[in-house]
Amino acid sequence: MPGNLPPTAADGVLAVTGSSVIDAPVDTVWRVLMDFPAYSEWYSNNLIPDQVAHEGSFLHLTVHLPPSMSPPSRLSLLSPSTTQLTVSLLDEENHRVAWTNRMPPWLMRTERWQWLTVVEEEDGSTKTKYESIEVFNGPAAYIVKFFVAPYLRMAFKAMGEDLKRRAEAQTRVG
Repeated sequence: MPGNLPPTAADGVLAVTGSSVIDAPVDTVWRVLMDFPAYSEWYSNNLIPDQVAHEGSFLHLTVHLPPSMSPPSRLSLLSPSTTQLTVSLLDEENHRVAWTNRMPPWLMRTERWQWLTVVEEEDGSTKTKYESIEVFNGPAAYIVKFFVAPYLRMAFKAMGEDLKRRAEAQTRVG
């Protein structure tokens, strides 16, 4: 179980981060981020079945590395893979969600946090900053670090870009 703050990069064998500044209200970005069933409409990596997050719930994600909306290739060694996670924190008031993997901890432990903050621009307007970190530990984390880390970085970048695109589009429509 995570504490009240996300882990730092120094806490693990590997840490992957991502962020984006989104021209949309924080509540709109949060709604998009937490609407797992709609991910297949906008996010080029994780295709999440009809799931709702609450602390203690399980999530099953299909991950495409590198991120892609395309059907998986038979030649791809990395894609797709299914990851099973446990939601360890859901703080709607502060727009934070965290989950951990469900592998045996002696093999690999991961902790992923995603959170939103309101940032004020120089002109007085506000935007939403999306940030995410996933920290990997355990013997299998070294395998991930040396063979998969570049693809994970691509996926985190895609998440920030895709979330930005989706939330800003919903703001223009709404």
